[in-house]
Amino acid sequence: MSYLAPSEFVAKMVDAGESKLLMSTKDTLIRAYMAGAILALAAAFAVTVTVNTGNPLLGALLFPVGFCLLYLLGFDLLTGVFTLAPLAVLDKRPGATWRGVLRNWTLVFFGNFGGALTVAVFMAIIFTNGFTEAPNAVGQKIGHIGEGRTVGYAAHGAGGMLTLFVRAVMCNWMVSTGVVAALMSTSVSGKVIAMWGPIMLFFYMGFEHSIVNMYLFPSGLMLGGQFTFMDYMLWNEIPTVLGNLVGGLTFVGATLYSTHYKSAPKRFA
Repeated sequence: MSYLAPSEFVAKMVDAGESKLLMSTKDTLIRAYMAGAILALAAAFAVTVTVNTGNPLLGALLFPVGFCLLYLLGFDLLTGVFTLAPLAVLDKRPGATWRGVLRNWTLVFFGNFGGALTVAVFMAIIFTNGFTEAPNAVGQKIGHIGEGRTVGYAAHGAGGMLTLFVRAVMCNWMVSTGVVAALMSTSVSGKVIAMWGPIMLFFYMGFEHSIVNMYLFPSGLMLGGQFTFMDYMLWNEIPTVLGNLVGGLTFVGATLYSTHYKSAPKRFA
């Protein structure tokens, strides 16, 4: 059968975490760069579909195509390594250290940011005909998204920050569930089907994904969004990264590892 039992795919999670910690700097950066670029293009695609059809659900339904592509190509998102990399340390794999985890997270962050920023520049050129005219409808929408999810949160003070953080936690709960779900199957179709649902859910619900935001917000600034780079960092990116870390590691990595890999002894009557 193409389906793997939880005890089997959680073992693959630990193996994946170990492989990411042992990966060279060059490979880590290239894979992270490409992951950020592909996910950014999927976000641009989903926003375009939403604007052109007036149906946000259709945009969310199609967004997971980017996530599936980058996963099948073996590229790495920060949200995924947040969940997988620490498992190798928890399992005391040879050479796996917390310093190595921080190194991996840092490299993947900058790689993802570089890829997303590249696509942000490319799409801003397309939306403005090489910056020779005002942004088209899709470009204007991206600028408004940036405003609502930075200064919009700031207007609510601590309550806005709490909302942002919880949305980020919920986001990587779903995204990392998608990563793990792909490990449940040994077939391409099975992996895609398993990934699609959780990714569609997070996008439609408006949860905060640090790598998607690496595209939306720099792009929004280029397209005339009424917020600043510091608004983006303080009222979105930094809290989103922290929330993504908590969501993926706590609700996916630690829970699956503790019950399916380091399970408690069975009790018999």
